[in-house]
Amino acid sequence: MRKDSFLYRAFYLYYDGFRQMTLGRTLWTVIAIKLIIIFAVLKVFFFPNFIKEHAEPDAEDEFVASQLIDRQPQLTPQ
Repeated sequence: MRKDSFLYRAFYLYYDGFRQMTLGRTLWTVIAIKLIIIFAVLKVFFFPNFIKEHAEPDAEDEFVASQLIDRQPQLTPQ
């Protein structure tokens, strides 16, 4: 890749910026830890495995299809 190409210059801008960060590394670490905690908590407590709890084993696809069909709004003629 040529050094005067746009992709090289854009890559080097970010590479050099992240390499010289001091406070930024700490901030990125804090952000990453917060995201991991948030998604772990959300997954465990707020998004239970609804299909596994309500569908028969090996019949998950049929359960999803029936739920999609049953919940589809009915169109009424005017």
